[in-house]
Amino acid sequence: MTDRSVVILDGTRCHLGEGPSYDPATDTVWWVDILESRLFERSLDPATTSARIHALPVMASDVAAIDAGRHLLSADDGLYVRTIATGDLSLLCPLEADKPGNRSNDGRVHPSGALWIGTMGRNAEPGRGCIYHVAGRRNTRLYGGLTTPNGIAFSPDGATGYFVDTAEGILRRVALDPGTGLPRGEPETHYDHSVGDGGIDGAAVDADGLIWTARFGASCLDAYSPSGERVRTITVPVRQPTCPTFAGRSLDRLLVTTGYEGLDEAARAADPDHGRTLLVDVGVRGLLEPAFHLDA
Repeated sequence: MTDRSVVILDGTRCHLGEGPSYDPATDTVWWVDILESRLFERSLDPATTSARIHALPVMASDVAAIDAGRHLLSADDGLYVRTIATGDLSLLCPLEADKPGNRSNDGRVHPSGALWIGTMGRNAEPGRGCIYHVAGRRNTRLYGGLTTPNGIAFSPDGATGYFVDTAEGILRRVALDPGTGLPRGEPETHYDHSVGDGGIDGAAVDADGLIWTARFGASCLDAYSPSGERVRTITVPVRQPTCPTFAGRSLDRLLVTTGYEGLDEAARAADPDHGRTLLVDVGVRGLLEPAFHLDA
């Protein structure tokens, strides 16, 4: 285990922090608290003391850039375009409108501009989740029968996709069409974590192709090589890290969301920084998450 510089970026506790995004033009990070329907906005300027919190009418799980004035929010009933200046939401397309007991979960934009977004039962019911590919308004189901889809990430060239069902514990890889983000083959095992502490949660890929994942329940981040080896583990001062994204002018730090979902009073007391949002110096250069192509 290797400890790097870790700071509490924001002290507000998230019930289930997720879906972070970084805007280099404004040096601002965004993330959500799924279970409390909140969107967080925070400048990385050291003079900033707290995040701005936006109440949402939907249960959002992921924030992705569209352009300087708009975000894409993945939510429990669909995908929304959010106007940053006003907070106005416009439904882009529904997502599992026939499954009101489901919600969105982990998501990432592929280098082609298409979104991969996972869904799951609100109470993590086994097998209710799926992963979808969304290009513009076109929604294609890729994988079903999942419980907690997570770890969605892509190689720098867009030719490989990664994902995990946290309940199963197997990080998978699949060959992709770099121009569309659609699979070209069947998923294969990249790393088997079906036995071990915690579960693989959200992921981000650095400039060298290492897959950085949050290990929920185990107080750490892991890095996996493109060949499928776990090559680094970094401890963090919270029990339940959820999702990383690279942030900062040099993209050399990981913003890491966390949550206290499922922790009783004693467990929260033993984890004093539960739910707080971290900034972790991992000593590598990351990649900026691509913007979603609204008109694909």
